[in-house]
Amino acid sequence: MKRRKSVIAVFVVLIVLLALLSIVPLLYRLITGPGVKTEALNDSGAAAASVPVDGAWEIVEGKNPNITSVGFTFSEILPGDERVTSGSTGYVTGAAQISDDTLTSATVEVDMNQLTTDRDVRDVNMKDKLFETSKFPISTFILTEPVDVSQLPEDGTAGEIDVAGKLTIKDHSEPVEARFQALRDGELLVVSGTVEINREDFGVHSPDLIAAKIAETGTVDIRLSFAKTGK
Repeated sequence: MKRRKSVIAVFVVLIVLLALLSIVPLLYRLITGPGVKTEALNDSGAAAASVPVDGAWEIVEGKNPNITSVGFTFSEILPGDERVTSGSTGYVTGAAQISDDTLTSATVEVDMNQLTTDRDVRDVNMKDKLFETSKFPISTFILTEPVDVSQLPEDGTAGEIDVAGKLTIKDHSEPVEARFQALRDGELLVVSGTVEINREDFGVHSPDLIAAKIAETGTVDIRLSFAKTGK
């Protein structure tokens, strides 16, 4: 009888171990998904420009597929593995001024408390440990050099502009430059681009208590839709 009970116990242990082994990969995928990335603008189906480019513009929600969104992309370095993950938010405000076919000013503010990935646990770590959003709830971008927009197509296809500005994250400011796509779509002006950064420059440190280490270099991903303010 004792031998029979021992055999049954061994089988139970084996079943439990097999169950755990089958669950571990699933849990790993749930914790380390790819996140939610702000993709580049899409000019498919865009209309020809219907308003003058000169004037005052403000950031609006926009329309699919070019909904306003700002986020980040970094590599997560895990034991024996490395993968890319992203976070994004649509809680973005800002304005721009264009005069004589020249972008003369632009400001963008991002509510860091609204950043999300695709995992609740990662969201908490990102806000509490990486960006410390309770202390630094807003990140900003301010244009520092004028941009010629006279060559932007008016036929609903995207063009390119070079943008220079000051990026501020966690009260750390650094000069940045990037090439952006720009699209005049009916009454909207859409811009998108990726700004390469070193997170250490902005005081974004990878805590020792987080299992996945974060690569030092990554990108700020930007897609903004603007509409005329009438001013």
